[in-house]
Amino acid sequence: MNKIAFQPYYNKNSRILILGSFPSVKSREEGFYYGNKKNRFWKTLAQTFNDPLPITIDEKKKLLNKYKIALYDVVESSSLKGSSDLELQKDYTLVSNLDKLLPPYTKVEKILCNGKLAYNLTIENFDFNIPVKYMQSTSPVNPRYRFEDWQKELNFLK
Repeated sequence: MNKIAFQPYYNKNSRILILGSFPSVKSREEGFYYGNKKNRFWKTLAQTFNDPLPITIDEKKKLLNKYKIALYDVVESSSLKGSSDLELQKDYTLVSNLDKLLPPYTKVEKILCNGKLAYNLTIENFDFNIPVKYMQSTSPVNPRYRFEDWQKELNFLK
């Protein structure tokens, strides 16, 4: 049975698009992006912008809106049972349509790909006139994650 990714979270004022690969099991249970409490994504945003760590989905959406950040996943549909990008790489069925998240519909100036699979699928399937940057995954299982790299790329939003 196929699982469908979340709807994109964005608005016309979004200036940066952060693309993941596909929602983890914990995110699917919570019903919003980066729902695993051990994932460093929300902590990274909060620390970068000196904001409180968002806990609820509403708080997360307010933080995204405040800093004009759009979120989406490159894979729109998969029968993936777990959360591993290694498994997802073999088992996705549909790549997302990103057109409505980009100019002229938004003000997105930069795309950050959260992890190698998100980056590879983005580069393989799309040709943008916007910079696309590979970022080490914020996943708790990624030992190469560096807060400083994320902070550098997000700081232009301040």
